[in-house]
Amino acid sequence: MATQTLPTPAELVFYEKPGCVSNARQKALLVEIGHCLEVRNLLTEHWVPERLRPFFGDLAVSDWFNPTAPRVLSGEVRPAELSEAGALALMMADPLLIRRPLIEAGELRSCGFAPGPFLDALGVVLDEGVDLQSCSRLSQLADCPLPVCPTPGLTVRSAALGVAG
Repeated sequence: MATQTLPTPAELVFYEKPGCVSNARQKALLVEIGHCLEVRNLLTEHWVPERLRPFFGDLAVSDWFNPTAPRVLSGEVRPAELSEAGALALMMADPLLIRRPLIEAGELRSCGFAPGPFLDALGVVLDEGVDLQSCSRLSQLADCPLPVCPTPGLTVRSAALGVAG
């Protein structure tokens, strides 16, 4: 993705795992710098390969995966061994495998929250050593709850003045 700057506030669609501490920190930062979020549940969204694939851009297939997903941690799913089609098929069946968050900004799509052109375009500047991508509960991963799914299609709008949830 070519580096570009999006207007602030930009209207973003933010796909999260409800209850994820890292996603909450990411959303708070985006709202703090002035973006408006439409928050959606990554796990209940109706994904099809053609809709999901653009979020991954030119990333290696192994980078599409949430490295702390139980099936990845157990070795049941080995992202480095998968084709694009195989990876997408697994993700359709088990959205916990998808690296979070997925973010849409107009026609732009991205997965994860690591420094790079997409976060640059959003005006996100992370201090050296700040990691908002990794699981905040990694040491307590066994205690990380699976989300209670809200009503399908429910979205929450957030604004720079506060986060509704």
